[in-house]
Parts: sequence; C-alpha cells; structure tokens
Amino acid sequence: MGEIRQIVLTRRPQGVPVPEDFALASAPMPQIGPGEILVRMRVCSCDPAIRGFLDDRPSYLPPVAIGAPINGMSLGEVVESNDPQWPVGTLLRTMATWSEYYVIKGDALGLEKVEAQDGVPLQHYMGALGPVGLTAWVGLFEIGKAKPGETVLVSAAAGATGSTVVQLAKAAGCRVIGLAGGPDKARIVKDLGADVAIDYKAVADLSAAIREAAPEGIDVYFDNVGGDTLDAVLPLMRLHGRIAVCGMIAQYNDADNPHGNRNLWQLVVNRLNMRGFITYDHPEVLGEAQAMLDRLFAEGRLKPLENVREGLEKLPEAFIELMSGKTIGKTLVQI
Repeated sequence: MGEIRQIVLTRRPQGVPVPEDFALASAPMPQIGPGEILVRMRVCSCDPAIRGFLDDRPSYLPPVAIGAPINGMSLGEVVESNDPQWPVGTLLRTMATWSEYYVIKGDALGLEKVEAQDGVPLQHYMGALGPVGLTAWVGLFEIGKAKPGETVLVSAAAGATGSTVVQLAKAAGCRVIGLAGGPDKARIVKDLGADVAIDYKAVADLSAAIREAAPEGIDVYFDNVGGDTLDAVLPLMRLHGRIAVCGMIAQYNDADNPHGNRNLWQLVVNRLNMRGFITYDHPEVLGEAQAMLDRLFAEGRLKPLENVREGLEKLPEAFIELMSGKTIGKTLVQI
C-alpha cells in the first residue's frame, strides 16, 4: 500500500505565513473507487489565492481544516484510473492538494487535459501556458475587453499573472503601463515590453506618476493588488473604462482589516465596469485563450517568468516567499 507525503496546515497564519504554520506529514496511499482517478503530482503551483483558504472564513473554496493538506493547483500524471476519459499516462491540471498523490473525479474544479509539446518544460503548463496565462487572458480580454490602441495598466506587473498580462496586452496592440515594487522588478517589466514601468516604491505620489504616464487616462486596469493602488487608479480611469479584479494581494495577509476604498464614486462618474473573476467561470473562451498563448510562445512573443524549486518539502518556503513579496514571476515547485 505504501505511504505518501503531504504538506498540511498546523495552525491558522497570522499575517504573513511562517514555517510553523505548515508541516510535512505522511498519509496512506489513497485508493480509488468507481469513477475515480489517482494522480501523481508533477508540478505544484503557489498562488496568492491559497492564503484565503488558510483563514477560517469563506472564500471561493472552503477553508483548509487544521491537519488537512493545503489546496492548490496541480499538474499531474494519471497513474491509475476508473474513468475511461482519463487513461493512465494522461497529463492534467486541476485543483488538488499539496500531496504527492491525490484522488479526483471527472468533475474536479479546473480539470483539463494538458497537451504538452516536445521540448517545452512541463512547468510552463502551470505558468504562462497554463492557469496563469489563462487567467491573464480572461481578465484582459473577456473581462477587460482590451482593444488595440487602448491603454492598459497592470499592477503587480512583475508577478506571475501581471507579467503575462503585460505581454498579452502588447501583443494585442495596447499601450502598457506596469506597476512593480523595486528597480529590479520595474526593469523586468520594461524588458517584457511595457511602454512604461513604474516603481511604486520610488514615487512619492503614485496617482501623479500614473497620470504622467497616461495623461489621457486608463482604458483597462488589470488589478492584482487592490488597496491603496486601486484607490489611486480609480480617478484616472477613462469614460467607460474597465477594471478586471483578479486579486487583492495587498490585504491577503490582513483580511480582518480590509482597506476602505475612498474613490468608488468614480464608478458612477466615469461609468466604469469593475468586475471580479476566476478563470474557470469562463470555460467557453479557454480554448481560444490557450491557442493564443501557445501561438505567442511559439513565436517568442510570450516569455514565461518563473522561479522554480524542487521537492514537495519546499512548498511552504516557496509560498511564504511569495506572500512576503520577494518573488518575481510564477512560483512553482517540481515534485
């Protein structure tokens, strides 16, 4: 039967997670029943949204129980199957747990087959060619309705999703402004093709810096941050502008004290459309999105920005660095 290793939650984090909030634990090898699939994790994704699952409050997934493995997106390989649609050897992506092996059914959240191309590193299919790229595409084009010639502002532009949005927007013929924290991150954003990269830590007045970069206003704001940044951007939006709310990482580590936004009146003033989203609410466009991601990557116009670690035991460390704002690009752990 054997055992597997998992990363479990030992206590609710207070603020930024610390190593003591997690533990490496053993569990029996799971056995599959009718219609179930046993999957071996190959690549695990560290995402800011996971922080919301660790608090004892509602999110779009139930809170992780104390002693239970952490929820997260996984790229895995089917090793045993009682579902003919998912034969042994199939690569897939799905919401799973931080476990070497896990059991799912065909209706698992976000479940999709991965058609890996020869010579493409597998981790790319958990980054810019996977959930990250799909999220960027859905937010930019399905929610933000970005069009050629429009001005797109991206927060956390050196992060996983933000760096992908920068490249997709440029490929679509938009003018792109990226916000990032620190000169190194700002330089990376510029290298990815942004017309302007603003180091928000180096400016005394973020609103003034954005206004200087976009004197005619912002058509689409791809928001990964929320908080003070959203406050600064709202008065700078153009008439009928669109705000795609992908995340609000500014308050993930302090959800008990949410930021009070002072500028929501601008939604009325400029008749803005501001909408939160998650990728898998839009299955009808994911084929189109994946095709564009694959094409741009093949043409060298989409460069995955990643930091990759090796080994299940590295997951807490990788996640803590992500939530501490120390990472650039997509944080992934190969198992």
